[in-house]
Amino acid sequence: MKATDTIILNKEQISHKLRRIAYQIYEANVEEQEVIIAGIVENGYLFAEKLKPIVESISSIKVTLCKVKIDKKNPTNPITTSLDQKDYMNKSILLVDDVLQSGTTLIYGVKHFLEVPLKQFKTAVLVDRNHKKYPVKADFKGISLSTSINENVQVVFKKNDFYATLE
Repeated sequence: MKATDTIILNKEQISHKLRRIAYQIYEANVEEQEVIIAGIVENGYLFAEKLKPIVESISSIKVTLCKVKIDKKNPTNPITTSLDQKDYMNKSILLVDDVLQSGTTLIYGVKHFLEVPLKQFKTAVLVDRNHKKYPVKADFKGISLSTSINENVQVVFKKNDFYATLE
């Protein structure tokens, strides 16, 4: 973190956002036995790993994690997941990422999962920057932040600390 960075979410605030999003996941899937939380590598997957135990602690829903690898510089390249398509077919999926910047990564991730029939599909982000170039939205979000196009939001997940900054 640089001295000029502004902390927009500290560890306690992110913990509250995670818990609130976990309850939203539960409410949207109250009839489900299992939910797949698909996290976009790197920080989206770390976000997914933090959501899993919270959802499982407040509900009887089994959470299966799925790692989603998208080439962020060239999102039209093939997307890979840690689960086979048959493992998430006709199930409820939540695609998560840390920051919704332009929507490029999220929309290509959505496209990938829509190649198989699903029971339900939702998206979640910790920070929504409101600078989308694609018509994609987060169903669940920790915070919406109007920033200038020149500013950058960075989420840091360390072992015992996590925070979000505006650079």
